[in-house]
Amino acid sequence: MTYPQINPIAFDFGFIQIHWYGLMYLLAFISAYLLARRRAKSSPDWDNQQVEDMIFFGALGVVLGGRIGYVLFYDFAYFISEPLSIFAIQNGGMSFHGGFLGVLLAMFWFNRKYHKTFFTTMDFVAPLVPLGLGFGRIGNFINNELWGKISDSPLAIFIQQEGLSRYPSQLYQALLEGLALFLILWIFSKKPRPNMSISALFLIFYGLFRVVVEFVRVPDAQLGYLAFGWLTMGQILSFPMIIFGIYLLQKAYSKPHRA
Repeated sequence: MTYPQINPIAFDFGFIQIHWYGLMYLLAFISAYLLARRRAKSSPDWDNQQVEDMIFFGALGVVLGGRIGYVLFYDFAYFISEPLSIFAIQNGGMSFHGGFLGVLLAMFWFNRKYHKTFFTTMDFVAPLVPLGLGFGRIGNFINNELWGKISDSPLAIFIQQEGLSRYPSQLYQALLEGLALFLILWIFSKKPRPNMSISALFLIFYGLFRVVVEFVRVPDAQLGYLAFGWLTMGQILSFPMIIFGIYLLQKAYSKPHRA
């Protein structure tokens, strides 16, 4: 297969350009909203106003946390030299882990407004997230960024600009962190589950999927491998998610209060 050289600009109106990367974020928020509306129908604790506010707070958390997280975790030196680069999100440069922390803070804010408990909200939110992650990774693919290692495998894609083939790690992440994680959480959450268990499953499987894909994904050039010739920042940030997820799952089923 050959990389199709997709123009990152979806629409150019002269006075404004709309990038595919931004459209992927729009699709992420729309999908989360539609899924939330569907989940709310089977839950007496949620109404449309709460869903709309939750999506609004979550969107702020994703965008602000994702960008700030990328700057802090992956490109802090460049940010110090070019502070305005923090606003250049049209070229990519969003961190999942930063966006995740941003959403956690946003949900604290949301919970204070509606007097909900933290894990009641996060168990509701968790199945809404993966499809958005998948759209984001497709945005990375369109932007021709975050490629995997050089390979002559049939699973690799030939990149004409480089004259070589690489693993399409963005698409692997879209399938695992996006589609597969969505199916796991959506099916699991169809039945009443112990409080914290859905959140725990999200942490465990996202962390596992991310750690696995990092073995074929090329780390950011400014960081490289951090240890052992294979350990990446993405793995370092994902290992605690797995450990904490296992802890939450054990705790959830030791006291099976239904969410």
